[in-house]
Amino acid sequence: MKAEDTNSSSAVATAYSDTPQSDYDRREHRKRRRRALVVDDNPDIADMLTIILRHEGYEVVAVYSASDALGAAFTGHFDVIISDIGMPGMNGYELAQALRARPEYSTVPMVAVTGFAMYDDRDRTLDAGFNAHLSKPIDPVSLTQLISHLGH
Repeated sequence: MKAEDTNSSSAVATAYSDTPQSDYDRREHRKRRRRALVVDDNPDIADMLTIILRHEGYEVVAVYSASDALGAAFTGHFDVIISDIGMPGMNGYELAQALRARPEYSTVPMVAVTGFAMYDDRDRTLDAGFNAHLSKPIDPVSLTQLISHLGH
């Protein structure tokens, strides 16, 4: 089906077109691309989460400390934040509280991905400002479904 054969928007029509997308269409797609911030002091886990989120269409920035996460969050906006809790220096609870104190992050979905799985850890996570708590090891399908459920 060609773009001129449909009344849909150009972005939808282009996706089904047998002609290549224009540079304008690609720029517009990048503007709409969702952004995720991944925070984990274990680079292997951060990389795994990055791969999962990129597969879901996110532009991902991965950092290995909460202080680096604050720097990234204050220089660019993210649509979802995935963070470990147990990190040296500033922990994930403190990161969530610092981000929630900023108006631009007051409603951004935040998911804790952590090895903390004791009976009260979930409550502490939610009290700190996270929307959800997932215990490691992470099931990629559960993570992506959770993020989708949170509105992204």
